[in-house]
Amino acid sequence: MAEHIVYEKKLNNNKTIRLVKGDITERNVDAIVNAADSHLNHGGGVAGAIVKKGGRIIQDESNDIGFVPVGTSVTTSAGKLPCRSVIHTVGPQMGEGNEEEKLNNAINSVLELAAQKGFNSISIPAISSGVFGFPKDKCAKILVNETTKFFQKEGDNSSVGIVEFCIINDDTLKEFKREFELLN
Repeated sequence: MAEHIVYEKKLNNNKTIRLVKGDITERNVDAIVNAADSHLNHGGGVAGAIVKKGGRIIQDESNDIGFVPVGTSVTTSAGKLPCRSVIHTVGPQMGEGNEEEKLNNAINSVLELAAQKGFNSISIPAISSGVFGFPKDKCAKILVNETTKFFQKEGDNSSVGIVEFCIINDDTLKEFKREFELLN
């Protein structure tokens, strides 16, 4: 599946946020984000696809890390994927309580970890909006707004220059497109 840039917005501080329709495992960026569970068992969904294409090393390194609390992130190598690293973030499952706050924490931990690692470009899926059941519209709103806030707050102090949301599902893409159209 070829990438298709749906929307791209340059922010005042020379930072870029982008909406891409495509397969995150094919993204040639510094890091892709995996929407993981707390035990980093990468069996299905985006996580399963990342391990299938990237290789067993991603699961092996995840097993070495062990438990990761909801709202936090860790990194592993990328195996055979075109990116340099995989950031595994644990988003909330609907029904566990404080889901919006936990998703806020998850996206912010991704952005902060990417900056700590010196990454310039990262590709992020719609965290928690698949099997975890987080509403797609709220997911898009939180991820886009928190990323914009991060860029406003960090300005030129962050290595992160490009954040893209890589979405494969048309319904989810529609929600992200709506959020991008609200950016000024």
